[in-house]
Amino acid sequence: MDQLSVFPATLTLIAINVAASIYGWLNQKFLLANLFHIEPIREKNEYHRLITSGFLHGGVFHLLINMFVLFQFGRFIEYQLGTLSFLFVYFAALLGGNLWALLENFRAPDYRALGASGATSGMILSFCLFQPFAMLLFFIIPMPAIVFGILFIGISTVLAQRENRIIGHEAHLGGAIAGLIATIVVAPRSLSIFSDQVARVLGGG
Repeated sequence: MDQLSVFPATLTLIAINVAASIYGWLNQKFLLANLFHIEPIREKNEYHRLITSGFLHGGVFHLLINMFVLFQFGRFIEYQLGTLSFLFVYFAALLGGNLWALLENFRAPDYRALGASGATSGMILSFCLFQPFAMLLFFIIPMPAIVFGILFIGISTVLAQRENRIIGHEAHLGGAIAGLIATIVVAPRSLSIFSDQVARVLGGG
């Protein structure tokens, strides 16, 4: 109960993701009506998919990975920004990731995707602003968050250009950038926090 009172948005988003994903696995019609699908977005103006697809997942492992990232980073961001600002950043990242994917795949009507990866990518980059030298794992390699963030954006940019990709790296890229910008918008102090920490490390202070 203490966690719920301190991080209500993070835990509520996790609960919604879990419930919607399980319902989607049990109800194919619901899943197909709400996943990210270029053709109905483009031809039928089903723009709700830009949001609803971010609460659906392709399987248990996909769901667990995204919810683990949201739990780990979302609590920190919600504590730093407050609940309303945290929600703004989360949905900005979710929407930004899917809008980027829409632009990248606009001429591919059969393109489909789902998952909270765009939103969770935004959480990671938002965290990097506040804790640039916290150690994160890139696969199994520990590195400072600032290095992780740069690699994340760089690799997502490269992989998004590949054809026949299974993972929607363009949504990761768009979500990461949108989350970064949204954090700066609601908390301009994050730039000072970031620059002060970088200056201290570079200056040896």
